[in-house]
Amino acid sequence: MTSLFLYASQHSELTDYIIWTVLLLILLIFIVFIFWQRKAGRELAYELKLLEKVKKSNIEYEFVLKAMKLSTWHIDPETMNVTYDNDFRDKGDLWKPEEDGSGLKASATLLYEQDGERVFEALKKICEGLTEEYHEIYRVMIPNSNKFYWEESYATIAERNVEGKPLKIVGTSMRIDDRKDMENALVEARYKAEESDRLKTAFLANMSHEIRTPLNAIVGFTSVLPDVTEAEERQTLLDLIHENTQKLLRIVDDVVSISKVEAGKEELMISTFDLSITLREIIDQYTPKLKPGVEMKTNFQDQSLMVVTDKNRVQEIVRHLLSNAVKFTDHGHVEVGFEQHGSEHVRLWVEDTGKGISPDNQERVFERFFKVDEFVPGAGLGLSTCRTMAYSLGGSVTVQSELDEGSTFTFEFPQQKVAM
Repeated sequence: MTSLFLYASQHSELTDYIIWTVLLLILLIFIVFIFWQRKAGRELAYELKLLEKVKKSNIEYEFVLKAMKLSTWHIDPETMNVTYDNDFRDKGDLWKPEEDGSGLKASATLLYEQDGERVFEALKKICEGLTEEYHEIYRVMIPNSNKFYWEESYATIAERNVEGKPLKIVGTSMRIDDRKDMENALVEARYKAEESDRLKTAFLANMSHEIRTPLNAIVGFTSVLPDVTEAEERQTLLDLIHENTQKLLRIVDDVVSISKVEAGKEELMISTFDLSITLREIIDQYTPKLKPGVEMKTNFQDQSLMVVTDKNRVQEIVRHLLSNAVKFTDHGHVEVGFEQHGSEHVRLWVEDTGKGISPDNQERVFERFFKVDEFVPGAGLGLSTCRTMAYSLGGSVTVQSELDEGSTFTFEFPQQKVAM
Protein backbone atom coordinates (compact mmCIF):
# COMPACT_ATOMS: atom_id res chain seq x y z
CA MET A 1 0.00 0.00 0.00
CA THR A 2 2.79 2.35 0.95
CA SER A 3 4.61 1.52 -2.26
CA LEU A 4 1.52 2.35 -4.32
CA PHE A 5 1.11 5.71 -2.61
CA LEU A 6 4.76 6.65 -3.25
CA TYR A 7 4.43 5.73 -6.95
CA ALA A 8 1.25 7.82 -7.38
CA SER A 9 2.88 10.78 -5.60
CA GLN A 10 5.93 10.70 -7.88
CA HIS A 11 3.75 10.34 -10.98
CA SER A 12 1.63 13.38 -10.00
CA GLU A 13 4.70 15.61 -9.62
CA LEU A 14 5.94 14.57 -13.10
CA THR A 15 2.56 15.30 -14.60
CA ASP A 16 2.38 18.70 -13.03
CA TYR A 17 5.87 19.50 -14.32
CA ILE A 18 4.88 18.49 -17.83
CA ILE A 19 1.62 20.43 -17.62
CA TRP A 20 3.37 23.60 -16.40
CA THR A 21 6.03 23.23 -19.02
CA VAL A 22 3.42 22.96 -21.74
CA LEU A 23 1.50 25.92 -20.33
CA LEU A 24 4.65 28.06 -20.27
CA LEU A 25 5.44 27.07 -23.84
CA ILE A 26 1.91 27.96 -24.91
CA LEU A 27 2.17 31.32 -23.08
CA LEU A 28 5.53 32.01 -24.69
CA ILE A 29 4.19 31.13 -28.11
CA PHE A 30 1.15 33.34 -27.47
CA ILE A 31 3.37 36.26 -26.45
CA VAL A 32 5.59 35.74 -29.51
CA PHE A 33 2.50 35.55 -31.70
CA ILE A 34 1.14 38.81 -30.25
CA PHE A 35 4.46 40.59 -30.85
CA TRP A 36 4.65 39.18 -34.39
CA GLN A 37 1.08 40.21 -35.08
CA ARG A 38 1.74 43.76 -33.87
CA LYS A 39 4.87 43.93 -35.99
CA ALA A 40 3.00 42.59 -39.00
CA GLY A 41 0.27 45.13 -38.31
CA ARG A 42 2.77 47.99 -38.24
CA GLU A 43 4.40 46.75 -41.44
CA LEU A 44 1.01 46.45 -43.09
CA ALA A 45 0.07 49.96 -41.96
CA TYR A 46 3.41 51.26 -43.27
CA GLU A 47 2.90 49.52 -46.60
CA LEU A 48 -0.65 50.88 -46.83
CA LYS A 49 0.74 54.33 -46.10
CA LEU A 50 3.37 53.91 -48.80
CA LEU A 51 0.70 52.66 -51.18
CA GLU A 52 -1.38 55.73 -50.43
CA LYS A 53 1.65 57.94 -51.06
CA VAL A 54 2.34 56.16 -54.35
CA LYS A 55 -1.30 56.56 -55.32
CA LYS A 56 -1.20 60.23 -54.41
CA SER A 57 2.10 60.66 -56.26
CA ASN A 58 0.64 58.98 -59.33
CA ILE A 59 -2.34 61.34 -59.23
CA GLU A 60 -0.03 64.35 -58.84
CA TYR A 61 2.26 62.98 -61.55
CA GLU A 62 -0.67 62.55 -63.92
CA PHE A 63 -1.97 65.99 -63.00
CA VAL A 64 1.42 67.53 -63.79
CA LEU A 65 1.51 65.71 -67.11
CA LYS A 66 -1.96 66.97 -67.96
CA ALA A 67 -1.21 70.51 -66.83
CA MET A 68 2.00 70.66 -68.88
CA LYS A 69 0.44 68.71 -71.76
CA LEU A 70 3.27 66.16 -71.87
CA SER A 71 3.63 62.66 -73.15
CA THR A 72 5.96 60.10 -71.52
CA TRP A 73 7.58 57.21 -73.33
CA HIS A 74 10.40 54.72 -73.06
CA ILE A 75 12.73 53.08 -75.54
CA ASP A 76 14.15 49.57 -75.52
CA PRO A 77 17.76 50.20 -76.59
CA GLU A 78 18.13 46.65 -77.89
CA THR A 79 15.18 46.76 -80.31
CA MET A 80 15.08 50.60 -80.56
CA ASN A 81 11.28 50.48 -80.28
CA VAL A 82 9.27 53.29 -78.66
CA THR A 83 6.37 52.68 -76.23
CA TYR A 84 4.15 55.53 -75.02
CA ASP A 85 3.13 55.38 -71.35
CA ASN A 86 1.03 58.56 -71.14
CA ASP A 87 0.02 61.14 -73.70
CA PHE A 88 -1.61 64.41 -72.71
CA ARG A 89 -0.32 66.52 -75.57
CA ASP A 90 -2.62 69.03 -77.24
CA LYS A 91 -4.14 67.31 -80.25
CA GLY A 92 -5.70 70.31 -82.00
CA ASP A 93 -6.51 70.27 -85.71
CA LEU A 94 -3.02 69.12 -86.66
CA TRP A 95 -2.10 65.80 -85.11
CA LYS A 96 -0.15 62.67 -86.01
CA PRO A 97 -1.04 59.85 -83.54
CA GLU A 98 1.94 57.88 -82.26
CA GLU A 99 2.01 54.08 -82.44
CA ASP A 100 3.39 51.92 -79.62
CA GLY A 101 6.22 49.63 -80.60
CA SER A 102 7.20 51.65 -83.65
CA GLY A 103 10.91 51.76 -84.50
CA LEU A 104 12.96 54.92 -84.18
CA LYS A 105 13.89 54.89 -87.86
CA ALA A 106 10.24 54.64 -88.91
CA SER A 107 9.26 57.40 -86.48
CA ALA A 108 12.02 59.66 -87.81
CA THR A 109 10.63 59.37 -91.34
CA LEU A 110 7.45 61.08 -90.13
CA LEU A 111 9.38 64.21 -89.20
CA TYR A 112 10.22 67.19 -91.36
CA GLU A 113 12.92 66.22 -93.85
CA GLN A 114 15.55 68.52 -92.35
CA ASP A 115 14.84 67.26 -88.81
CA GLY A 116 14.36 63.48 -89.20
CA GLU A 117 17.98 62.38 -89.61
CA ARG A 118 19.23 64.69 -86.86
CA VAL A 119 16.65 63.41 -84.33
CA PHE A 120 17.32 59.76 -85.24
CA GLU A 121 21.09 60.15 -84.78
CA ALA A 122 20.59 61.82 -81.38
CA LEU A 123 18.33 58.99 -80.16
CA LYS A 124 20.71 56.38 -81.54
CA LYS A 125 23.60 57.86 -79.56
CA ILE A 126 21.72 57.74 -76.25
CA CYS A 127 20.57 54.16 -76.96
CA GLU A 128 24.21 53.17 -77.50
CA GLY A 129 25.23 54.94 -74.28
CA LEU A 130 27.36 57.52 -76.09
CA THR A 131 25.42 60.38 -74.46
CA GLU A 132 23.68 60.69 -71.11
CA GLU A 133 20.82 62.94 -72.21
CA TYR A 134 18.82 63.77 -75.31
CA HIS A 135 17.12 67.06 -76.24
CA GLU A 136 15.75 67.97 -79.65
CA ILE A 137 13.24 70.39 -81.23
CA TYR A 138 11.67 69.23 -84.47
CA ARG A 139 8.67 69.42 -86.80
CA VAL A 140 6.18 66.56 -87.18
CA MET A 141 4.59 66.28 -90.61
CA ILE A 142 0.87 65.58 -91.08
CA PRO A 143 0.33 62.64 -93.49
CA ASN A 144 -0.96 63.58 -96.96
CA SER A 145 -0.37 67.25 -96.23
CA ASN A 146 2.37 69.85 -96.26
CA LYS A 147 1.40 71.00 -92.76
CA PHE A 148 3.39 70.31 -89.60
CA TYR A 149 3.51 71.09 -85.89
CA TRP A 150 6.43 71.70 -83.53
CA GLU A 151 7.55 69.35 -80.74
CA GLU A 152 10.30 69.34 -78.13
CA SER A 153 11.60 66.12 -76.52
CA TYR A 154 13.88 65.21 -73.62
CA ALA A 155 15.24 61.76 -72.68
CA THR A 156 17.73 60.15 -70.29
CA ILE A 157 19.06 56.69 -69.41
CA ALA A 158 16.90 55.12 -66.66
CA GLU A 159 18.63 51.71 -66.26
CA ARG A 160 21.99 50.17 -67.14
CA ASN A 161 23.31 46.59 -67.01
CA VAL A 162 26.42 45.48 -65.17
CA GLU A 163 28.48 46.45 -68.20
CA GLY A 164 27.09 49.97 -68.11
CA LYS A 165 25.06 49.63 -71.29
CA PRO A 166 21.58 51.23 -71.33
CA LEU A 167 18.65 48.91 -70.60
CA LYS A 168 15.91 51.53 -70.64
CA ILE A 169 15.58 55.06 -72.00
CA VAL A 170 12.79 57.25 -70.63
CA GLY A 171 11.67 60.48 -72.23
CA THR A 172 8.99 63.10 -72.55
CA SER A 173 7.61 65.17 -75.43
CA MET A 174 5.44 68.27 -75.71
CA ARG A 175 4.00 70.43 -78.46
CA ILE A 176 5.48 73.92 -78.63
CA ASP A 177 3.43 75.58 -81.38
CA ASP A 178 2.47 78.51 -79.12
CA ARG A 179 6.10 79.07 -78.15
CA LYS A 180 7.19 79.02 -81.78
CA ASP A 181 4.43 81.47 -82.68
CA MET A 182 5.66 83.73 -79.88
CA GLU A 183 9.26 83.40 -81.07
CA ASN A 184 8.18 84.27 -84.62
CA ALA A 185 6.22 87.24 -83.31
CA LEU A 186 9.29 88.43 -81.39
CA VAL A 187 11.47 88.03 -84.47
CA GLU A 188 8.90 89.97 -86.49
CA ALA A 189 8.75 92.67 -83.81
CA ARG A 190 12.52 92.88 -83.77
CA TYR A 191 12.58 93.14 -87.57
CA LYS A 192 9.96 95.90 -87.46
CA ALA A 193 11.93 97.75 -84.79
CA GLU A 194 15.12 97.50 -86.85
CA GLU A 195 13.21 98.53 -89.98
CA SER A 196 11.71 101.46 -88.08
CA ASP A 197 15.19 102.52 -87.00
CA ARG A 198 16.43 102.19 -90.57
CA LEU A 199 13.50 104.24 -91.87
CA LYS A 200 14.14 106.91 -89.25
CA THR A 201 17.77 107.14 -90.36
CA ALA A 202 16.72 107.20 -94.01
CA PHE A 203 14.11 109.85 -93.21
CA LEU A 204 16.65 112.14 -91.56
CA ALA A 205 19.14 111.62 -94.38
CA ASN A 206 16.57 112.21 -97.13
CA MET A 207 14.86 115.12 -95.41
CA SER A 208 18.12 116.90 -94.66
CA HIS A 209 19.05 116.63 -98.34
CA GLU A 210 15.63 117.34 -99.86
CA ILE A 211 14.89 120.28 -97.58
CA ARG A 212 18.37 121.75 -97.88
CA THR A 213 18.26 121.84 -101.72
CA PRO A 214 15.24 124.16 -102.18
CA LEU A 215 16.09 126.03 -98.98
CA ASN A 216 19.59 126.85 -100.27
CA ALA A 217 18.05 128.08 -103.52
CA ILE A 218 15.55 130.28 -101.67
CA VAL A 219 18.21 131.75 -99.37
CA GLY A 220 20.70 132.19 -102.21
CA PHE A 221 18.33 133.87 -104.68
CA THR A 222 16.80 136.01 -101.93
CA SER A 223 20.24 137.35 -100.93
CA VAL A 224 21.04 138.19 -104.58
CA LEU A 225 17.66 139.80 -105.32
CA PRO A 226 18.38 143.25 -103.78
CA ASP A 227 21.42 143.67 -106.03
CA VAL A 228 19.49 142.98 -109.26
CA THR A 229 18.04 146.06 -110.92
CA GLU A 230 16.76 144.74 -114.25
CA ALA A 231 13.06 143.85 -114.09
CA GLU A 232 13.34 140.74 -116.26
CA GLU A 233 16.20 139.30 -114.23
CA ARG A 234 14.41 140.11 -110.97
CA GLN A 235 11.30 138.30 -112.23
CA THR A 236 13.40 135.25 -113.13
CA LEU A 237 14.81 135.14 -109.61
CA LEU A 238 11.36 135.60 -108.10
CA ASP A 239 10.06 132.70 -110.22
CA LEU A 240 12.92 130.48 -109.05
CA ILE A 241 12.28 131.44 -105.42
CA HIS A 242 8.57 130.66 -105.85
CA GLU A 243 9.33 127.32 -107.54
CA ASN A 244 11.68 126.22 -104.75
CA THR A 245 9.23 127.42 -102.12
CA GLN A 246 6.57 125.18 -103.68
CA LYS A 247 9.02 122.25 -103.68
CA LEU A 248 9.76 122.79 -100.00
CA LEU A 249 6.05 123.08 -99.23
CA ARG A 250 5.29 119.82 -101.10
CA ILE A 251 7.95 117.95 -99.12
CA VAL A 252 6.53 119.17 -95.82
CA ASP A 253 2.97 118.44 -96.98
CA ASP A 254 3.95 114.87 -97.94
CA VAL A 255 5.44 114.19 -94.52
CA VAL A 256 2.47 115.72 -92.68
CA SER A 257 -0.10 113.97 -94.88
CA ILE A 258 1.34 110.46 -94.55
CA SER A 259 1.82 110.93 -90.79
CA LYS A 260 -1.78 112.04 -90.27
CA VAL A 261 -3.25 109.29 -92.41
CA GLU A 262 -1.21 106.53 -90.72
CA ALA A 263 -2.02 107.92 -87.27
CA GLY A 264 -5.73 108.03 -88.18
CA LYS A 265 -5.95 111.69 -87.16
CA GLU A 266 -7.05 113.01 -90.56
CA GLU A 267 -10.73 112.30 -91.11
CA LEU A 268 -12.21 111.67 -94.53
CA MET A 269 -13.93 114.71 -96.01
CA ILE A 270 -16.59 113.11 -98.17
CA SER A 271 -18.03 115.27 -100.93
CA THR A 272 -19.64 114.99 -104.34
CA PHE A 273 -17.61 116.17 -107.33
CA ASP A 274 -17.15 115.65 -111.05
CA LEU A 275 -14.14 113.38 -111.52
CA SER A 276 -13.46 114.43 -115.12
CA ILE A 277 -13.36 118.15 -114.23
CA THR A 278 -11.06 117.48 -111.26
CA LEU A 279 -8.67 115.45 -113.41
CA ARG A 280 -8.57 118.11 -116.15
CA GLU A 281 -7.65 120.76 -113.58
CA ILE A 282 -4.70 118.64 -112.40
CA ILE A 283 -3.67 117.83 -115.98
CA ASP A 284 -3.63 121.54 -116.82
CA GLN A 285 -1.22 122.12 -113.93
CA TYR A 286 1.30 119.51 -115.13
CA THR A 287 1.06 119.87 -118.92
CA PRO A 288 3.44 122.88 -118.97
CA LYS A 289 5.99 120.79 -117.04
CA LEU A 290 6.24 118.10 -119.76
CA LYS A 291 9.64 117.75 -121.39
CA PRO A 292 9.91 118.75 -125.06
CA GLY A 293 8.46 116.11 -127.37
CA VAL A 294 6.25 114.50 -124.70
CA GLU A 295 2.49 114.58 -125.31
CA MET A 296 -0.24 114.69 -122.65
CA LYS A 297 -3.21 112.42 -123.45
CA THR A 298 -6.56 111.75 -121.78
CA ASN A 299 -8.79 108.69 -121.97
CA PHE A 300 -12.03 109.33 -120.11
CA GLN A 301 -14.82 106.77 -120.38
CA ASP A 302 -17.40 109.43 -119.47
CA GLN A 303 -17.24 113.14 -120.15
CA SER A 304 -18.81 113.66 -116.76
CA LEU A 305 -18.80 111.27 -113.79
CA MET A 306 -20.10 112.45 -110.41
CA VAL A 307 -18.56 110.52 -107.53
CA VAL A 308 -18.85 110.63 -103.76
CA THR A 309 -15.52 110.26 -101.93
CA ASP A 310 -12.73 112.39 -100.40
CA LYS A 311 -11.86 114.85 -103.17
CA ASN A 312 -8.66 116.10 -101.54
CA ARG A 313 -7.17 112.61 -101.25
CA VAL A 314 -8.09 111.72 -104.82
CA GLN A 315 -6.44 114.94 -106.01
CA GLU A 316 -3.34 114.27 -103.91
CA ILE A 317 -2.95 110.73 -105.27
CA VAL A 318 -3.36 111.84 -108.89
CA ARG A 319 -0.88 114.71 -108.41
CA HIS A 320 1.77 112.34 -107.09
CA LEU A 321 1.24 109.83 -109.90
CA LEU A 322 1.21 112.51 -112.60
CA SER A 323 4.25 114.26 -111.11
CA ASN A 324 6.28 111.04 -111.30
CA ALA A 325 5.13 110.34 -114.86
CA VAL A 326 6.15 113.83 -116.00
CA LYS A 327 9.46 113.61 -114.14
CA PHE A 328 10.57 110.26 -115.60
CA THR A 329 9.26 110.58 -119.19
CA ASP A 330 11.69 112.01 -121.77
CA HIS A 331 9.79 110.97 -124.92
CA GLY A 332 6.45 109.54 -126.01
CA HIS A 333 3.42 110.43 -123.95
CA VAL A 334 1.76 110.61 -120.57
CA GLU A 335 -1.87 109.46 -120.42
CA VAL A 336 -4.48 110.01 -117.71
CA GLY A 337 -7.71 108.03 -117.89
CA PHE A 338 -10.54 106.55 -115.88
CA GLU A 339 -13.39 104.09 -116.27
CA GLN A 340 -16.08 102.58 -114.13
CA HIS A 341 -15.01 99.16 -112.87
CA GLY A 342 -18.20 97.36 -111.98
CA SER A 343 -21.06 99.27 -110.42
CA GLU A 344 -19.30 100.50 -107.29
CA HIS A 345 -15.68 101.16 -108.23
CA VAL A 346 -13.74 103.58 -110.39
CA ARG A 347 -10.43 102.67 -111.96
CA LEU A 348 -8.09 105.58 -112.68
CA TRP A 349 -4.68 105.24 -114.29
CA VAL A 350 -1.61 107.27 -115.22
CA GLU A 351 0.42 105.75 -118.05
CA ASP A 352 3.80 106.90 -119.29
CA THR A 353 6.48 105.84 -121.77
CA GLY A 354 9.36 106.60 -119.45
CA LYS A 355 12.28 104.49 -118.22
CA GLY A 356 10.10 101.88 -116.47
CA ILE A 357 10.70 99.93 -113.28
CA SER A 358 12.40 96.53 -112.89
CA PRO A 359 10.24 93.65 -111.53
CA ASP A 360 12.31 93.54 -108.32
CA ASN A 361 11.48 97.15 -107.54
CA GLN A 362 7.82 97.29 -108.49
CA GLU A 363 6.68 96.73 -104.90
CA ARG A 364 9.59 98.49 -103.28
CA VAL A 365 8.69 101.80 -104.95
CA PHE A 366 5.78 101.99 -102.49
CA GLU A 367 8.15 101.86 -99.50
CA ARG A 368 8.94 105.10 -97.78
CA PHE A 369 12.17 106.79 -98.92
CA PHE A 370 12.87 104.20 -101.63
CA LYS A 371 14.08 105.77 -104.86
CA VAL A 372 14.77 103.87 -108.10
CA ASP A 373 17.12 106.63 -109.23
CA GLU A 374 18.97 108.37 -106.41
CA PHE A 375 20.03 111.17 -108.75
CA VAL A 376 16.47 112.30 -109.46
CA PRO A 377 15.16 114.92 -106.97
CA GLY A 378 12.52 113.73 -104.56
CA ALA A 379 12.09 112.49 -100.99
CA GLY A 380 10.83 109.03 -101.93
CA LEU A 381 7.52 109.62 -100.14
CA GLY A 382 5.12 110.20 -103.03
CA LEU A 383 4.11 106.64 -103.88
CA SER A 384 4.08 105.59 -100.24
CA THR A 385 1.68 108.49 -99.57
CA CYS A 386 -0.46 107.43 -102.53
CA ARG A 387 -0.87 103.85 -101.31
CA THR A 388 -1.55 104.94 -97.72
CA MET A 389 -4.23 107.39 -98.85
CA ALA A 390 -5.74 104.83 -101.23
CA TYR A 391 -6.04 102.32 -98.40
CA SER A 392 -7.76 104.96 -96.26
CA LEU A 393 -10.37 105.31 -99.04
CA GLY A 394 -10.84 101.54 -99.21
CA GLY A 395 -8.97 101.42 -102.52
CA SER A 396 -5.56 100.41 -103.83
CA VAL A 397 -2.65 101.61 -105.96
CA THR A 398 -0.75 99.12 -108.13
CA VAL A 399 1.83 99.28 -110.89
CA GLN A 400 2.63 97.42 -114.11
CA SER A 401 5.92 98.29 -115.72
CA GLU A 402 8.66 97.16 -118.09
CA LEU A 403 12.16 98.59 -118.21
CA ASP A 404 12.66 101.09 -121.03
CA GLU A 405 8.99 100.69 -122.03
CA GLY A 406 7.15 102.69 -119.39
CA SER A 407 4.82 102.26 -116.42
CA THR A 408 1.11 102.27 -115.66
CA PHE A 409 -0.01 103.17 -112.15
CA THR A 410 -3.61 102.20 -111.41
CA PHE A 411 -5.67 103.76 -108.63
CA GLU A 412 -8.93 101.96 -107.88
CA PHE A 413 -11.40 103.21 -105.28
CA PRO A 414 -15.04 102.65 -104.26
CA GLN A 415 -17.55 105.40 -105.01
CA GLN A 416 -21.23 106.18 -105.23
CA LYS A 417 -22.41 107.22 -108.63
CA VAL A 418 -24.66 110.27 -108.56
CA ALA A 419 -27.43 110.59 -111.10
CA MET A 420 -27.20 113.69 -113.27
